[in-house]
Amino acid sequence: MAHSYRQPGTVLTDHRFTVPLDHARPDGERIELYAREVVATGKDPETLPWLLYLEGGPGFGARRFVGRQAWLARALTEYRVLLLDQRGTGRSTPLNRQTLPLRGTPAQQAEYLAHFRSDSIVRDAEAIRPGLTGGAPWTVLGQSFGGFCATHYLSTAPEGLSAALITGGLPSLTATADEVYEAAFPRIERKNLAHYARYPMDVERTRRIAAHLADRPAELPGGYRLTVEAFQSLGILLGGGDGSHQLHYLLEDAFVPTPAGPALSDAFLEGARALLSFAGHPLYALVHEAIYAQDPATPTAWAAERVRAGHPRFDAAKALAGDDPLLFTGETIHPWHFTTDPALVPLRETAELLAARTGWQPLYDPERLAANEVPVAAAVYHDDMYVDTADSLATARAVRGLRTWVTDEFEHDGVRASGTRVLDRLLTLVRDDA
Repeated sequence: MAHSYRQPGTVLTDHRFTVPLDHARPDGERIELYAREVVATGKDPETLPWLLYLEGGPGFGARRFVGRQAWLARALTEYRVLLLDQRGTGRSTPLNRQTLPLRGTPAQQAEYLAHFRSDSIVRDAEAIRPGLTGGAPWTVLGQSFGGFCATHYLSTAPEGLSAALITGGLPSLTATADEVYEAAFPRIERKNLAHYARYPMDVERTRRIAAHLADRPAELPGGYRLTVEAFQSLGILLGGGDGSHQLHYLLEDAFVPTPAGPALSDAFLEGARALLSFAGHPLYALVHEAIYAQDPATPTAWAAERVRAGHPRFDAAKALAGDDPLLFTGETIHPWHFTTDPALVPLRETAELLAARTGWQPLYDPERLAANEVPVAAAVYHDDMYVDTADSLATARAVRGLRTWVTDEFEHDGVRASGTRVLDRLLTLVRDDA
C-alpha cells in the first residue's frame, strides 16, 4: 500500500515496484524500486500530467527535497512529480560493500552490476509507467547522468515520452571512455587555472598540503587513507557553481600548530572525508566508466587512469619537484580509490572485473534519434567540467528537433542552483517547439 504524508506545501506518496533484474529475462530474478511522488498541496493529482525526475550520478538516489525547494517549485505548478531512486541507489535495492556480498563471488557481483546502466534504468521506467499514468506518456527531466538516461529513452522508447528535458547531461553518442577522458583533462586543467587565478594564495597552500601527504598520508575519520592522489580528487568540486569557493575555504583551514609541529587539522580532515568518501554512493565508483562503454569488444580498462598518464601536468611528484601548481583532478575514478576508501576496499576485485569486462552494448541509436518526434530541450553549460560541451552540441545537432539553451550563467549543477529558472527555460523551449 502506498503511504502519503505532508511537508510544507506538498503531499508526498511512497511507491514501491518490482521489476526484472535483467529485462531480457522477465521471468527471472526481480528487484525492488522505490519512488516518491510529490504533488502541490491543494492540487488534484488525478488532473495533473506526470514528470519523472532522473538524478545525476550514476549512483545517487533522487534528491530528498523538503517542501518546494529548487526546481521542484516550478514543476509542481503543473506536474505530478515522481522522484525515482534509480536501481541500486537510495531505497531501490541499494548496492554497497554490505549488500553486494549477498550476490556471491566478485565475479558474480560484477555480473550483477552489469545490469545497472542507463539501459536498465529506462526499462525500469517503462515497466512502472503504465501503472502510474494509465499508459499515457510522461515528461522526463534528466540531470547529468539522468540526461544520459533520457537520451537512451529517446533512442529506445520514445513512445513513453511526451517531452524530454535535459540539464547538463547530453552525452556523446559515440565517444569511448578513453575519448571522454581525453577531452576531460584539458577542461579540468582550465578549471584549476581559473581557481588559482581567483585564489592565488591557494597555490602554495595546495603544494604544502600535497608535500605533507607525500611524506605521511593521513588517516581520515572512518579509516579513509588520504594520499596525494586522493587529495587531488577534491577537484571534483571545481565543476559546481560554488565549488571553487568551497575548495578555497577547505584549504585555508588545513593546518594547525601542535606540540609536534604543524599538522593537518581535524576540521580539514573531516571536511575532506565528507567530500571524498563513497560510502553513500559506491555505485558511482563501480560503474562510472561503464556508462560510457558501447563497444562489445572493448573493456574500459581504467580509462581515466591510463589517460591521466598522458597528461603529466597532473603528476603531483613532478609538480612538487618544480614550481608548478598542483593540479586537482575531477570526475575520474582510479584503481587507487579501491585501496584508500573503506567503503570500496572490499569491492576492489569486483571493480577490476568490471574494468576488464567486454560485451557492453550500444546505448544510443543515432538513426532513431535523427528521426525523433519527441519535443526535447537541453541546458548545455559552457565549459561544463563534467560533460564535454562540444560533445553535447554535436549530440544536439544529431537529435531531430532538439533545442538547446547554451549558457555560462551556471555550472553543471545549474538546475539545482538556479531554483526555477533552468526548468522554466526548458519548458518554454519544448512548448515553442510543439
